Amino acid sequence: MMKPTLLILAAGMGSRYGGLKQLDAMGPSGEVVLDYSVFDAIRAGFGKVVFVIRRDFEEQFRAQVGAKFGDKIAVEYAFQDLNDLPEGFTVPEGRTKPWGTAHALLAAEKVVHEPFLMINADDFYGRDAFAKIAADLTTPRPADGKSHYSMVGYYLKNTLSEHGSVSRGVCTRDAQGMLSSVLEMTKIFKTSTGAENRETDPPVPLTGEEIVSMNFFGFTPDLFSHLRAAFTAFLQASGTDLKAECYAPKVVNDLIQSGQAEVRVLESGDSWFGVTYPEDKADVVAAIRALVEAGAYPPSLWG
Repeated sequence: MMKPTLLILAAGMGSRYGGLKQLDAMGPSGEVVLDYSVFDAIRAGFGKVVFVIRRDFEEQFRAQVGAKFGDKIAVEYAFQDLNDLPEGFTVPEGRTKPWGTAHALLAAEKVVHEPFLMINADDFYGRDAFAKIAADLTTPRPADGKSHYSMVGYYLKNTLSEHGSVSRGVCTRDAQGMLSSVLEMTKIFKTSTGAENRETDPPVPLTGEEIVSMNFFGFTPDLFSHLRAAFTAFLQASGTDLKAECYAPKVVNDLIQSGQAEVRVLESGDSWFGVTYPEDKADVVAAIRALVEAGAYPPSLWG
């Protein structure tokens, strides 16, 4: 089989974080978080990395990030554009918010022709997740008329912030380990007993042992046709809403519910690190330093 591709969603500006956190140094030699994802992907056997970015910071991104990888792995770029819509649709007046992760994935359709892993640029996933998803993406799929995808899930307790709420897709699985559903919870706070989702009153208590999606999905290229149909339906229903977004996990969930796809859930016991809030940065820097000191990563990734 073809080597899988790593597709990194890097078009967003961290609104709560207050800047272009994808380019914020976190490692001991100035590495950004996505450096570790590319490093882990290379040693897991991936053959290409595709960055989904915006045109307005292309030059800065190519110089500070992409240039580091040119002699280590094939690099391509795709560009998410608010105006890149299906025929018959236009951006409503006043809309500035991106259309969501499903739209970002569609931007990469012309450059991704092999099984691929979708991740966020500003999330640290750990070596174990890349090894597991690489093994899955290089396993032949059954020819049963369904789409066959995978994801690495994390324990909720390993993904919480000490500094505010987080959004997580809380997963349920069937007896065969396949994903049954993904429920988006957008105001999860860490508590002394685990966590709770405060979207409702009263809040929904959580143990912390729940498996959650961190946008670490393994796909085959047939996903793009599903995304096009789902994004068109989204625009028909919510295209005039200035803040509505079409999320890739929701598309996946809808495909599962309709019987068009199944998703194998692979577990990672590693901690996920992210920089949702400015205060999270010190925690991420310390966690990466500890991994380097333990020998999981070299002090300088690229020499």
